[in-house]
Amino acid sequence: MVGDGDPVTDNNAAGPPAPDVPWRAGAYRGDPAVEAEWDTRYADRDQLWSGRPNGALVAEVAGLTPGRVLDVGCGEGADAIWLAGRGWDVTALEVSGVALRRAAGHALDAGLTIRWVHAGLAEAALPPASFDLVSAQYPALRRTPDGSAERALLAAVAPGGLLLLVHHAGMETRAAHDGFDSADYVWPSMVVALLDDDWEIELDEQRPRIAPEGGAGAHHAEDVVLRARRVR
Repeated sequence: MVGDGDPVTDNNAAGPPAPDVPWRAGAYRGDPAVEAEWDTRYADRDQLWSGRPNGALVAEVAGLTPGRVLDVGCGEGADAIWLAGRGWDVTALEVSGVALRRAAGHALDAGLTIRWVHAGLAEAALPPASFDLVSAQYPALRRTPDGSAERALLAAVAPGGLLLLVHHAGMETRAAHDGFDSADYVWPSMVVALLDDDWEIELDEQRPRIAPEGGAGAHHAEDVVLRARRVR
């Protein structure tokens, strides 16, 4: 899934496969078609993302006291590794096993311990109210009639904790093209619509995007950034 920076500009075919680095996740839990789709995207390149943490994450989290964090759609692990390197207890969730092998290898190289979960967000059955921070950076969360992904995001946040959800501005209303239909995905406005008196919105704005150096995607100039605190 999307979640650790922008795609790199090199679109060459992949070379040797990623190292077979184990992670403690058990069997995949989620839609096999979604897993296959993302495995194919990752397998087509040696490196899909920039390898640098997302700018909005760095800007919003750098001053926080480390605690337990859930990285939703961790991709090749740049955000998870950045967080773990700053003292966070990281659980990183991803649908692609190809991406997780790469992420686990990068974490091993960095000497960092991260808990890897190979699952879709709605299917992961994460302990409720367990994370001081839930970070979802440009997540490709499929929309369902019961809002399972949005509700899973909110359910994971502990009282007093933060949800940080970042997406490219304008994607929610983008016309369908090349197999992409915005109506199929969860956007920040849908999460905001579920917030009740247990939540306080600290930030909900559109602002210039802080892109990781070396990444592609320059056409995405603005981000929508939602930061909400669960007050009880």
